Amino acid sequence: MSYKTLQQCISDLEKKGELLRLSDEVTPDLEMASIHLDEFAKGGKAILYENIKGSKFKAVSNLFGTLDRSKFMFRDSLKQVKRLIDLKTNPVSALKNPIEAIFTALHGIYAIPVKVRFPRKFKEIQIEDLPQVKCWKEDGGAFITLPQVYSEDPENPGIMNSNLGMYRVQLSGNDYVPNKEVGMHYQIHRGIGVHQKKANQKGEPLKVSIFVGGPPSHTFAAVMPLPEGMSEMAFAGILGGRNFRYAKKDGYTISADADFVICGELHQNDVKPEGPFGDHLGYYSLKHDFPVLKIHKVYAKENAIWPFTVVGRPPQEDSQFGALIHEISGKAIEQEIPGLKAVNAVDEAGVHPLLLAVGSERYTPYNPTKQPQELLTIANHILGTGQMSLAKYLFICDDENAPNVNNEKEYFTHFLERVDWNRDLHFQTKTTIDTLDYSGDGLNEGSKVVIAAAGEIKRKLSESLPNIDLPNEFSNPKLVSNGNLVVEGTGEIKELIASLEKQNMEGIAMITLVDDATFTAENFSNWLWVTFTRSNPANDIFGLNAELKNKHFSCSVPIIDARIKPHHAPILER
Repeated sequence: MSYKTLQQCISDLEKKGELLRLSDEVTPDLEMASIHLDEFAKGGKAILYENIKGSKFKAVSNLFGTLDRSKFMFRDSLKQVKRLIDLKTNPVSALKNPIEAIFTALHGIYAIPVKVRFPRKFKEIQIEDLPQVKCWKEDGGAFITLPQVYSEDPENPGIMNSNLGMYRVQLSGNDYVPNKEVGMHYQIHRGIGVHQKKANQKGEPLKVSIFVGGPPSHTFAAVMPLPEGMSEMAFAGILGGRNFRYAKKDGYTISADADFVICGELHQNDVKPEGPFGDHLGYYSLKHDFPVLKIHKVYAKENAIWPFTVVGRPPQEDSQFGALIHEISGKAIEQEIPGLKAVNAVDEAGVHPLLLAVGSERYTPYNPTKQPQELLTIANHILGTGQMSLAKYLFICDDENAPNVNNEKEYFTHFLERVDWNRDLHFQTKTTIDTLDYSGDGLNEGSKVVIAAAGEIKRKLSESLPNIDLPNEFSNPKLVSNGNLVVEGTGEIKELIASLEKQNMEGIAMITLVDDATFTAENFSNWLWVTFTRSNPANDIFGLNAELKNKHFSCSVPIIDARIKPHHAPILER
């Protein structure tokens, strides 16, 4: 469906029975977020808030709350978009079906942005007029959670050399001057950061436009990881079946179809504390200095609608963004990295902390022991590719009898049967991790580990809890899956190691030390979340019978200390 406006999309969803209208007054301070969380949790409808305290504007949330609803919204263009992505990453595929390729390419006419006059429908407003949605009780203020942040390359300006990204924006609170400043939080490896560095080098401020609302294709374009050289504006046009329409005003680019537009400048070294903010890992990201956007103008069209979402411990609505990205991109990443067969950025672990992968091991004629060789080459390529470079844990196994990477429990059982802990741990220390991950040594600072396993089954995993004697201050051992043990305790880990090294641990292939073993072992999702969001590999991986030889760490059974540490961020609680 080609939507010209967000309102058209909402009307279409209502006709399908996919919209919940709320006419009673609601407060943007926690109440709207609570309604959203409850509706998402039951796989519910998109929500239209018609009466928001303190604002004349309506708001909508949970638009992308289910994959089926997203596919419905883009039902007329999804096939062509998937085909265009495939043509971009695999041009040879056009030779197999040239007629389909030509039809798909014709759909690409929507990729060309169209310049129009500045819309008369836009009226100037103030930041305080916007719905001030606060999602979690310790948040530092109100935030825009579905912004489309637009910037251009200062050295090569123009809309086809722009970046459209989703970087959270703090509207109020902290030390921001009301109506004059907002906080701009962007993470490392982001396009806007490259643009700001170039502007700084030229001694110029960076002009930034923040679009909110408009056709849902625009929102989704801001989060879509596109192949190199493909513009977000072009993608928005193709997915929406309608060219991206823009105007120029006071040197700023304005999305003509947005519901709201905020224009401002980023100046070198102009930063203020931003946050806290309840983020997608399930914790608060804390206060840190981030750039301040000096407001130039704020526009809203008549009857504008404010879209928002709520992020928190996955799965949330942003998890469905990931599902739609996978639906569209298919095997694009695998085609980009030679030898990679499958990869899963695990949503339950917060996406960036944990990757599961399957790769080829084609060096076998020269590899009679079937130890990982090509897998390590593939792993290095993965950790050098886009947002996957932020991963902390990368598990990769060969494709012989390979498990489904999207069935995490099945994958770990397969992996733990085959891994050689004396050989297969490969650390990177003092490197970068996700800005939102507080398990490391500091902001953006932490470590990585590649664990590569290949060959035949090496051990039979325990299917029931073995008889284990634990030292004082350790208790409640539980199996979360075959051979995968969790233990809780507050004691020194060296005491646990010394005790377990004297016992028969046959059939146990991994141990996680946690604060609450009952919660962690309740389901596999809990274990994934606790283990990989609360540990920094180089600091928190220990082992039974551990040795360090030629700077290579080995052990018989690893222990991951996934207890909450003093420097960790607080857990989100409603």
